[in-house]
Order: sequence, then C-alpha cells, then structure tokens
Amino acid sequence: MTPTGSFPAAGVSPAGGGPATGSFPATGAFPAQPTSAWPVSAPAGPPPHSAPPHAGGVPRGRSSVLALTLALLLLIVVGVQAAFIVRLESRLDKAEKAASAAKQSDETRLKTLEDRADKLEAKTGGNLDAAAVAESVRPSVFRVTTKYATGTSFALGKVPSGGGTNLITNYHVVQEAYEKGERDVSIERTNQRFPAKIIEAHPDKDLALLHTDEDFTRLVAAAQVPKVGDPVLVVGAPLGLEDTVTTGVVSAFRSLSGESLMQFDAAINPGNSGGPVFNAKKEVVGVATLKAREAEGIGLAIPISVVCETISIC
Repeated sequence: MTPTGSFPAAGVSPAGGGPATGSFPATGAFPAQPTSAWPVSAPAGPPPHSAPPHAGGVPRGRSSVLALTLALLLLIVVGVQAAFIVRLESRLDKAEKAASAAKQSDETRLKTLEDRADKLEAKTGGNLDAAAVAESVRPSVFRVTTKYATGTSFALGKVPSGGGTNLITNYHVVQEAYEKGERDVSIERTNQRFPAKIIEAHPDKDLALLHTDEDFTRLVAAAQVPKVGDPVLVVGAPLGLEDTVTTGVVSAFRSLSGESLMQFDAAINPGNSGGPVFNAKKEVVGVATLKAREAEGIGLAIPISVVCETISIC
C-alpha cells in the first residue's frame, strides 16, 4: 500500500550540501493533469483561407472557355444553315425562271401552231370533214319527246354541280308540256330512252334547259362567231329520224323580231328544232330553230353566244 505520510529522503542532499530534511508528497499527491480550463496551444497547421475552397465542378476559367466554344459552334451552325437557305433560294429562283421561260416557249410554239392552222384553214377554205365531225358529235345529240311534240336536244357545257347532264333544246319543242305544268320529258338515241326534266324555260329566246341524271359526253361551245361562207354541219331528228346529218354553209346573219339569228343552207325539217349546228372544229356555233316553209335551203339558228348569255351552261 502506497504510504500517505512523510518520510526522509534517502541519499539526497539539498543543493547547499546539507542534510535533506524536507519531505516529498506522497504518491498520488501531485497536481491533477491539465483540464479544459488550462490553456492549450493550437495545433500546428496551414494558415486559414480567406474564402472556402471551390466545392467540386468546373473551375471558372474552364467554364468561360466552354461557353465560348459552344457559342462559336452555334455561330458556325447558324452560318451553315444560312448559307444552305441562300443556296436553296437561289436554286428555287433559277427553277422558277426556267419554268417561266419554258412556259413562254410553249405558249409561243402553241401560238405559232395555231397561226399556221388558221392560215392552212384559210387556204383550204375551212373544209369540213363531215364524216369525222358527225362520228365525234352524234353520241351527244338526242331526240326529245313530250306527249305533244318531238324535237332535238344536245348535251353542252360544264358538269352540273349535282352530277348528271344538262341539255339544250328549243322552248317551242317543250312549250305545250311546260305550260300545262308538266316537267318530265324523254331523251332518246339508238333505241334507248332516258328520263329528263325541264329545269329552265326562256320563251323570249326560244330556249329551254333539260337535265338528266345520266352522264353523257358534253359538246363544246365555239368561242368565235363563224364567217359567212364557213361550212357547217347539222345533227338532229327531222320527222323523228334521229342521227340525221346534213351539211351546208353559213349564208348570212339576220335580225328577226329584234333577235340576232344565223342563216345557213343545210337542210332541216320539223324535228330538227333544238339541234346543234357545228363548225369544222366540232364546236357548236348555233341551235337550229326555224326554216322557211315555202323555200329550200333557208334555215335559221340561234347563235351559241346567245345561248351562253341566256343560260349559265357554257
């Protein structure tokens, strides 16, 4: 057991050489180890920073370089696209100019061909190939019948909005049926009969418009007025005899009761009324409507221009 009292030091002299007479404290009587209240020196280490170190990511200098690189790449892309667009616009402009030049060239060639055709027609007297014209136009010409009369009608003009086919005839052919409130008529050719209706009547012009749900080839109205002496061909159903063809020339232009009429010398008879008169180009130039009773070779037709002005069909 560790002693707690004092005892004389053995063999130790004081600095002055005299006998040691002091006493030492007992074991465990020394002062305690320093506590937190005692001053403690700070450990050695690097001086404190003025700002905290950069926490992860790209340094500022490298970030600026990256941003500049991206900006340059974007400028390059924009420049390339702009150059591509300019080049494309240039090519489109060249293509449009080429197309315009080609169109002008085609129009010039077409005009030249038309002029040559007109000159050739003038040299030959506008000869009409009756067989070719008749073969082409007859499928569009019909006998029209009501309970009271027979005449001729023909398909003409543009396609009706509701489909089917519109046809022209004289008003006097359907007059009696129309005045009695009847609108149903029949159109016939090659032993076939098709129903049709009267949808417009113009007594002052002696014109009527028929409509059928059937689809037939429509004839074309002539854009130019024929000249006196030009050949013409008439297709109709005189006395009910459908597909009858006669030929002649334009004899004159007359005014009858204030109406302009075209005189021609192709033979027509009762039943031809409402039938088409053609030129050498297979175009309709008039609608046969009258003939002189006590003379031959004097027929009258309503000019196709009057038909187109009266009825919205051309």
